[in-house]
Amino acid sequence: MAEPAFVDSASVSVREPPPDHVLLFPRGVSLTLTDDSLVVKDRTQARCHRSKLCGISVGNPPAEFSVPYYNVLWAETTDNNTLTIDYALAESKKHFRVCTLTYSLDDCIADVPTWTSTLTMRAYGQADRRKRAKVLINPYSGPGGADKIWEHEVKPLFEAARMSLDVVRTKFSGEAVGICENLDIDSYDVVIPCSGDGLPYECINGLGKRPDARKALRQIAIAHIPCGSGNAMSCNLNGSHRPSIAALAIIKGVRTPFDLMSVTQGNTRTLSFLSQSVGIIAECDLGTEHLRWLGAARFHVGLAQRVFSKKLYPCDISMKVEIPEKNDVKAHYKREQAENLYTIQREKNTDWEASLAGESTSTEATLTGDGLPPLKYGTINDKVPDDWESASYDRLGNFYCGNMAWMAPDANFFSAACPNDGLMDVVFNDGDISAAKYVELLTSVETGHFFDNPHVTYRKVSAYRFTPRNQENGYISIDGEHVPFEPFQVEIHQALGTVLSRNGKYEAEGPLGWEKASA
Repeated sequence: MAEPAFVDSASVSVREPPPDHVLLFPRGVSLTLTDDSLVVKDRTQARCHRSKLCGISVGNPPAEFSVPYYNVLWAETTDNNTLTIDYALAESKKHFRVCTLTYSLDDCIADVPTWTSTLTMRAYGQADRRKRAKVLINPYSGPGGADKIWEHEVKPLFEAARMSLDVVRTKFSGEAVGICENLDIDSYDVVIPCSGDGLPYECINGLGKRPDARKALRQIAIAHIPCGSGNAMSCNLNGSHRPSIAALAIIKGVRTPFDLMSVTQGNTRTLSFLSQSVGIIAECDLGTEHLRWLGAARFHVGLAQRVFSKKLYPCDISMKVEIPEKNDVKAHYKREQAENLYTIQREKNTDWEASLAGESTSTEATLTGDGLPPLKYGTINDKVPDDWESASYDRLGNFYCGNMAWMAPDANFFSAACPNDGLMDVVFNDGDISAAKYVELLTSVETGHFFDNPHVTYRKVSAYRFTPRNQENGYISIDGEHVPFEPFQVEIHQALGTVLSRNGKYEAEGPLGWEKASA
């Protein structure tokens, strides 16, 4: 997947700033607020921003450098009349580290508090500052190493942003469910699992078990530090599966309403945030648990083992189809993107004006204390509604329903997925196509051509029921979790949950040609 773009300090255009946007210090040192970045004119500090080749600095040290506002973590003046600015320096396209600028204000004649306040407002925009976080670390997720990732790549960034951190290391599967079920939701703004996608699943279901589930799911945002194999939540919301890049995205993350799905199976009801799958994808995921040490590569190994078997999964599927045709799906995606841009700009302007006026920007309505919303279409044990489309599939090879675009790095299965459009994206295909076409179909996910592949059916639905016809042991995956191989039913709840996202949308490209689709 494409990582977030990084700003080259040499390419930032600077126009003449107002006088109150400049701090002047002895020996020609200055700090200037431009339209998009903090420009630091300081030869001593600029040395660490020299270009490097194989880790060795090359070329003459620059006289100044720019820090994009997105990278600014905090700015404050201390009791000893010192200005401190913490920022994230991109050491590479994969990693950030914390850097600090410190200047004595004894010889600086300026309105420093106003300057500092302006810098902080520009650095955070719509994002909440000094977030209060409940951090849950799964030391055993994916290939392991979550503790080391937290200590060396994530924690320093969070601390530099002055976040309040309450850290728990989980000891057993399901522990996060109980933690979030009993969480004091007024003491935190966000829950941050450091794990694969399993811990976010537990956190959401823990909040969903509460008597005030609806309030908790809207009040507590979920964020994700990627430490597992797939890391889909981070890919979609943070635009990266790299821990430090994700950490910065969470620091600057904006609260985003997020659809959740209710899954009923037997007499149980659970919440799903990511996907449900039956067929080759489920087998590549759950059938390779013994290969977790390979990280994301285990999915490729599982695919290679199964693609030539042409295994079929006969089933009956009923759906509440809302958008049946691919061209109409593209048009819907175009409308959603336009609405998202309008909403972001409107909220940005509102927040900026309120911040300048010293007003609170919280416009969230009073939340009810009720539990989960009632099921509109009943459970798996009820009759299929008459207005659903039902069909039998004798040759099914793969069934996949998603609520996010990326299912793993370089795996954009649901390119038309939107965070809160109140619809699920469903894809499925026959399993008896040739091995060559199967390989072509699945590799098209990485090239962005999966949506338009003629062997793939792509629909937007609000609910569905899946009934395996062969009740022998098989794999059904709910957000990567193994559930019994038996019928299940799913329906969507628009904007039931809340997440932190980098830009208020998914960080994934839409289906090819969506910009030209007729809306």
